[in-house]
Amino acid sequence: MRCAYARSQDPDDPLAGLVVGDLPEPAAPEGWTSVTVRTVALNHHDLWSLRGVGLPGDRLPMILGTDAAGVLDDGTEVIVHSVVPSPGWQGEETLDPRRTLLSELHPGTLAERVRVPARNVVPKDPAISWPEAACLPTAYLTAYRMLFDAAALRPGQTVLVQGAGGGVATAATVLARAAGLRVWVTSRSDTKRARALEIGAHEAFETGARLPEQVDAVLETVGEATWSHSLKALRPGGTVAVAGATSGAMPPADLSRIFFRSLRVVGTTMGTRDQLVALQQMLLATGARPVIDSVVRLDDVPAALGRMADGDVVGKVVVELDA
Repeated sequence: MRCAYARSQDPDDPLAGLVVGDLPEPAAPEGWTSVTVRTVALNHHDLWSLRGVGLPGDRLPMILGTDAAGVLDDGTEVIVHSVVPSPGWQGEETLDPRRTLLSELHPGTLAERVRVPARNVVPKDPAISWPEAACLPTAYLTAYRMLFDAAALRPGQTVLVQGAGGGVATAATVLARAAGLRVWVTSRSDTKRARALEIGAHEAFETGARLPEQVDAVLETVGEATWSHSLKALRPGGTVAVAGATSGAMPPADLSRIFFRSLRVVGTTMGTRDQLVALQQMLLATGARPVIDSVVRLDDVPAALGRMADGDVVGKVVVELDA
């Protein structure tokens, strides 16, 4: 089976351990189903796995990829939900402390076929294209949950999205604008700020710039480099929703600002299957669609991940497999 997998790991040179080649097709545990993969979206999670973060070395070789859209054996077109709870878990899957994502314990989606729990597939609406569908399960689902669950934003409120250009930040810009929010973004890059305005941001600012007014919520995936600015940007009682820390996870906490101004710091990761269903329904109702940087073939995955590592991507890179 053709796939892209981690053969080895290197924190300084993650692409050194990436292989596009053949591995045996994994067996399906009882209660799981097989999906013939049509499209996969790349994520920074793939680079972290190649660096040795979140993927123990004794699980190598591991097929990479968390996002996919494809076809069941009976012809049903589906989107794959990547969060896999532990056996016997009851309740919301994202709250299971032993949950994993595809490519952490079980083989991932960057392959001709992937096996997932039967519950982890969502019917794909024909109005959503294959490349668009592949973008939903990680970046867009994470952004959806940050906006409407963690930050509990409502139409007319103002949200600041740190780090415009990244997958989750781009998704948040698109979804927030579609939901009737006022959307502000930050980036160090003139090009990424301009692109954010094109896809729906109302205003785009230099990273760390003083804003015209304080905001209702901040979406934080950058971490140390933007944390102080995120807290200062919030109105009293505002919320910072945190779903990542690409620049470092240990900034000064600034606890006095948090308690004195009654700020809320809410951590969140991925989303539930039900939220994935709701996300697709939102796209259908609003006409909003994922921003796609490029569509590549499986053999192009190393070069595409290299572009991601260099920060040379706006939106999602989608891998298209042969039908």
